Amino acid sequence: MEAPITFTSAGFWRGVRRSLPLVAGLSPFGFVVGLITQHHGLSVAQCMTMNAFVYAGASELVALANWTHPAPILAAAFAALVVNLRFALMGPVLAPWLSGIKTVPRYASLAVLVDHSWAISVTDMRNGGRDFGLYIGISVPLWLGWMVATTAGFLSASTLQLPSNHPLFFGALAAFVALLVPLWRGKNDILPWLVAAGVAVMVAHAVPHTSWYIVSGAISGCITGALLETKRHE
Repeated sequence: MEAPITFTSAGFWRGVRRSLPLVAGLSPFGFVVGLITQHHGLSVAQCMTMNAFVYAGASELVALANWTHPAPILAAAFAALVVNLRFALMGPVLAPWLSGIKTVPRYASLAVLVDHSWAISVTDMRNGGRDFGLYIGISVPLWLGWMVATTAGFLSASTLQLPSNHPLFFGALAAFVALLVPLWRGKNDILPWLVAAGVAVMVAHAVPHTSWYIVSGAISGCITGALLETKRHE
């Protein structure tokens, strides 16, 4: 019988400590999002509101790329939805933790789910972790850091002009790549990872200037992994 899901202050502060390097990696991305938000004519209040409630940098950039006057609300919303479809795959992975949490805190915690907190939490869960405080301890500082970084970027936009190849634009990608390291479980992950990467590259070239490659790569990798697991247990 598995131990019950807990929420301890020790787990929370362990999550806070583990979040600090992630905040450092996420901040350049947030800064860039803030810069772009200002360039599209949003006010500082609109910038902060969007980042507080949407809290998904990639989909925010996609929505802003479609932001014209008058704004095509449906097109921007659909583009953001496509990018965020990966959360429909990420959320159920945390089900062993979430199922032990009361309804209101459970759904409230999903509002601060991002790739970084998901990756660290899944790694801990695979290792037998049962303390949901870890997830919250990671998520809260990430959200606060995101708000600070995007607001700072917005306020700096009027005086700061960055070239498209500036290292700041690489910060988010570097952070995401680093998150893959603790998720690696050995040679059994090779094929699903290769399939996901291959499909993502092909879709990105076949349907350029869209975000379908993210969802396509994720689904193909998941299906491959599931088939391999099924075959191993036959």
